[in-house]
Amino acid sequence: MAAVREIVRATGLVKHYGQVRALDGLDLTVAEGTVLGLLGPNGAGKTTAVRILATLLTPDAGTAEVAGIDVLADPAAARRIIGLSGQYAAVDEHLTGFENLDMIGRLYRLGKAKSRLRARELLAVFDLGDAADRPVKTYSGGMRRRLDLAGALVANPAVLFLDEPTTGLDPRGRVGMWDVIRGLVEQGTTLLLTTQYLEEADRLCDQIVVIDHGRAIARGTADSLKGQIGGARVEVVIGSMTDLAGAQAALARVATGEITIDTQTHTLRAPVEGGAGTLRDVLRNLDANNVTVLDVGLHRPTLDDVFLALTGHVAEEKDGEAAAEAVVQ
Repeated sequence: MAAVREIVRATGLVKHYGQVRALDGLDLTVAEGTVLGLLGPNGAGKTTAVRILATLLTPDAGTAEVAGIDVLADPAAARRIIGLSGQYAAVDEHLTGFENLDMIGRLYRLGKAKSRLRARELLAVFDLGDAADRPVKTYSGGMRRRLDLAGALVANPAVLFLDEPTTGLDPRGRVGMWDVIRGLVEQGTTLLLTTQYLEEADRLCDQIVVIDHGRAIARGTADSLKGQIGGARVEVVIGSMTDLAGAQAALARVATGEITIDTQTHTLRAPVEGGAGTLRDVLRNLDANNVTVLDVGLHRPTLDDVFLALTGHVAEEKDGEAAAEAVVQ
């Protein structure tokens, strides 16, 4: 069986913004034809890593290669084989959608005819054909995001970097973008995707690297990461906090780890082993303790659970990278 080619490789990346250490020795590899997800909160170092790989930033230490090209030694060669879609749509709102893509094709020196043809093809792929000749300032946020991603694909890049591609989209727009991304992968594109949406990483990524404070703290498939924190979770919503002691006692009989309590929502969660039989035991224990139950369920671990277990905080929290980048820029 042929060895899998690592088309993106970064080793020991370090980057400072003043006193903030945005990257702290980050290592990454992406196999050809796969999707690697960089998962972490705002400020974890995701965008800094992408900017280095896309030749937009120089690291303070470390190396980075794309398809065997050293992005520090030969950035021009690297740019010829990569595409980038950042967190915010980089389109000219005074031009039409067609003019934006045609201009990008000309900048890539595709020639007039090929640039125009490629622009029309991509507008159709991204369901922007009807709006092709309208100024982009009339586009919705979701349309601008799709146009920006189309722009990153004009030159048919072998490697595509997507930095939080669904930021700012409504749920329908996010699902639509996921469909587009899946289509790219099916056509053989290699993707490095950054996200703080755990569901997005779960659905799209072959491998996930969880980063926090500029360091990789875990890596693997979504299922293997979930496996690191054990089996299922029982979740119980009680009618009143006066039932808390009884509910805790009921869960303690089956819990295999710490019971967590959300006092605002009257919800208790506990790791357990076993399936429906364990849930029946929980219900019997709650009934024996005269606990009023509003809802109860048995759930597999989610990536939210993984991130909380690994970092001690939820994925929506922020640290210093984003603020530091804003100051530098």
